[in-house]
Amino acid sequence: MTATAVLTARALLLDMDGTLVNSDASVERVWRRWSERHGLDGDEVMKVVHGRQGYASMALLLPGRPMEQNYADNAKMLAEETADTEGVVPIPGAPEFLASLRGLPHALVTSADVPLSTARMAAAGLDLPEVRVTAESVGASKPDPEGFLKGAAELGVAPADCVVFEDSGAGIAAGRSAGMTVVGVGPRAAFHAPDVVVDDLTQVRVEAAEDGTIRLYVG
Repeated sequence: MTATAVLTARALLLDMDGTLVNSDASVERVWRRWSERHGLDGDEVMKVVHGRQGYASMALLLPGRPMEQNYADNAKMLAEETADTEGVVPIPGAPEFLASLRGLPHALVTSADVPLSTARMAAAGLDLPEVRVTAESVGASKPDPEGFLKGAAELGVAPADCVVFEDSGAGIAAGRSAGMTVVGVGPRAAFHAPDVVVDDLTQVRVEAAEDGTIRLYVG
């Protein structure tokens, strides 16, 4: 986008991978190995996996396979991803963006579990928000809105007063289904019609308003 949009919120809900942390190198390595093991086209697999929990991606890629196998495979892959942090770096502007949110209502809402989110945020040199909704916290993966709705509830803020930051189609759909405004971050986001899109977090400025709201200058 070229013009600056001004958004108002009472809380911000932040995805991790692709939004705060660039973990694409690790994700590609792990999922392409999985693709080879199952005789799938790695390029096609990569179009599906961003934003979802692993078992949900597997269910789409291997329809008809028992979910028990997907859950077991997912547990192994989470361990692989947690151990593989080579090339994990912050999205440009992420350290400054998170620093600007200190004292303001915000939460991490990620499809990663606790060990993986902790490892990736640490590898990127980013502090974890106090409020976190991880894979263990929900019964359904994005694009289901459960994670974002839970984040809003934990912060005590109505969904309509939340702004979501997301990069993936599944995450953007989840934010939209939750009734929230969605800021798309990065090149993947532009294909999924978020409310506004930025190249990275250097294009977002946060200001605390006197009435307790958060004003976002995006663009």
